[in-house]
Amino acid sequence: ENKLETAYIRPIVFYGSEGMGLRADNLKVNVAIAAWTWGAYLGKDGIENGIRIRTSSYTRHHVNISMCKAKATSNYANSMLALQEALACGVDEALLLDAQGYVAEGSGENIFVIRDGIIYTPVLTSALNGITRATIIQLANEMGLEVREKLITRDEVYVADEAFFTGTAAEVTPIRELDQRVIGTGKRGEITEKLQSKYFDVVHGRSPNHLNWLSYS
Repeated sequence: ENKLETAYIRPIVFYGSEGMGLRADNLKVNVAIAAWTWGAYLGKDGIENGIRIRTSSYTRHHVNISMCKAKATSNYANSMLALQEALACGVDEALLLDAQGYVAEGSGENIFVIRDGIIYTPVLTSALNGITRATIIQLANEMGLEVREKLITRDEVYVADEAFFTGTAAEVTPIRELDQRVIGTGKRGEITEKLQSKYFDVVHGRSPNHLNWLSYS
């Protein structure tokens, strides 16, 4: 056993080396699982106080590029370029728009924005159907919060009361600034904090109604 009490787990499925070229029907499928200790992906301060992000000059993949919602390694070149650009500009993460100019997602996270007590998240046309995204939507519904999936423009993020990223690594990370524009109060918002707290209760086994979500329960 790896003796890890808290860890990030990454299953990897890949083709073997039985042949060269682009065809895959003659290749074996291999599976590996990597696990390692990992703290807050966007930092403890980011979890508590929020992060600064920037609209990327890179466009998120068009829906017809791969016709696949898988987390394929080849698709991550787009994410890597966007993130490196953001870091070079002195911010923590990137926000990518889709081919039509609507908000898609972060380099490796889904995004939610809150306005007048309603939670909005982009439709899945050019965004990953993330497990953490689905978890937050369900938890929000259980808490009596309204969630709407819609096309979101960049200016709607600018004037939002709150915004946050979600992801397996990012968990629930508040966004306090986009393109040097402060979002809301510039701090972790009230609804974001409630969802974040509930999410951590669930994944750490502190929510009796969600113990069946945990593989070790």
